[in-house]
Amino acid sequence: MTADVYRNPVLNADWSDPDVVRVGDDFYLTASTFGRAPGLPLLHSRDLVNWTLIGHALERLEPAPEFTEPRHDCGVWAPSLRHHDDRFWIFWGDPDRGILQVNAPEIRGPWTRPHLVKAGKGLIDPCPLWDDETGEAYLVHAWARSRSGVKNRLTGHRMHPHGTELLDEGKVIVDGDRIPGWFTLEGPKLYRHDGWFWILAPAGGVETGWQGALRSRAFFGPYEERIVLEQKDTDVNGPHQGGWVRTPSGEDWFLHFQQRGAYGRVVHLQPMRWGADGWPVLGSDGAPVAVHRKPDLPPQPTAAPATDDDFPGGRFGRQWSWTANPQDGWATQHSGDGLRLACVRSAHAHDLRGLPNILTQRLPGTPCAIEVELRLDSAEPGARAGLAVLGDAFGWIGLQRGTDGEVRVVHRFAEAVARRERDAEHPRLAPEGRVRLRIEVGAGARCRFFHDVGDGPRASGPVFAATPWRWVGALLGLFALAPAGQGHAGAATFAQFRVSAL
Repeated sequence: MTADVYRNPVLNADWSDPDVVRVGDDFYLTASTFGRAPGLPLLHSRDLVNWTLIGHALERLEPAPEFTEPRHDCGVWAPSLRHHDDRFWIFWGDPDRGILQVNAPEIRGPWTRPHLVKAGKGLIDPCPLWDDETGEAYLVHAWARSRSGVKNRLTGHRMHPHGTELLDEGKVIVDGDRIPGWFTLEGPKLYRHDGWFWILAPAGGVETGWQGALRSRAFFGPYEERIVLEQKDTDVNGPHQGGWVRTPSGEDWFLHFQQRGAYGRVVHLQPMRWGADGWPVLGSDGAPVAVHRKPDLPPQPTAAPATDDDFPGGRFGRQWSWTANPQDGWATQHSGDGLRLACVRSAHAHDLRGLPNILTQRLPGTPCAIEVELRLDSAEPGARAGLAVLGDAFGWIGLQRGTDGEVRVVHRFAEAVARRERDAEHPRLAPEGRVRLRIEVGAGARCRFFHDVGDGPRASGPVFAATPWRWVGALLGLFALAPAGQGHAGAATFAQFRVSAL
């Protein structure tokens, strides 16, 4: 591939429900994080193709007591990222609480604590608009039927310009039930262009739907609609919600996601132009592009969100998140390299899906090998630590100390319907309590597990097919656990975490 073209997806991992904004020569993107902490990732690019993760806008989920345990289908849904009045703003919907907002003077913060803009069940996918032509501010949102019994409609509000409260009870401005063939209208992004109010919103469902555009001369409608991006004869199913951004030279681009099973919601970049009839045209005449000329922006070095980690000083990189709000003591800072995780006591250590102290990152969307070194320091019988692939089903390989004091390599898994894990391979002694772990992820997210206790790599167990996890793709996880009991149970140390292409 030549240097002046790019290939989709531009973010080949689970960056769900992306939204994008340009400030000067810089582009910023955020995405859903649901029940993981920290939330609201902040990505940066100069060319819309190469992205790096620079931080998070939400350190902990609130109210904190409700997120002490994993709640994978709750928390941060479909954020909108905007820049107004010299501040960055992120609005999102918590389907159980309502519409929330944080803001900051700089992208790296400091970000305010979450402010509840509108309370209610099932309020999701909010997007604000500050109308520079009139000085008015507006907000549109969708509905989650699982909480409200309502779906396929968009509600609009006038909003106070300071962004902290709504000024009316709201009005349904688009009823998808009145549009022939449309269903599950959601994910609206609100814009002003060429004298029109524009809503770019998907419909038809995450895996099978299309991207729509709606326009009106007045915010509260009536709106006319058009399908502007759909699968057609491509292999890009969906294609689902995203955001429009304009470059300094006046080019228009659209970033959206595609649902790819265990890989989650990967992000594509589509060219965008305005047709002679005033409607946007996305992709190649409404079909997603696989390869295209890069945006007219200064060339940038190849970049992607980090995956590797040496854990300097015991600290982990921005790519990691916990499966719930973290507690003090789960990870210990120290003077050397390596991640020292406390063996957290739990009565539910037989099922990783219900544990909050799993440190995770996204599963790459291409065939890869994941490796990490592990030392089990805990002397507690039953203490265990390992490397996992987590989804509705999960598999992990690692170390466990037996009642005889010996440390063994163990490999376990659980199907989606199982409530307890079981062995995928007979345990094997790890004489020094150390092991090099490896998971090779091939096509279709099919995983092979390996271990090396000093005598060379050995394959372990059958192939494991990774699965998605509620609204997200499969996650890679590091963990350390101990049986329920009293007192400290020791720790495990991970080192040299690496992800390499296969």
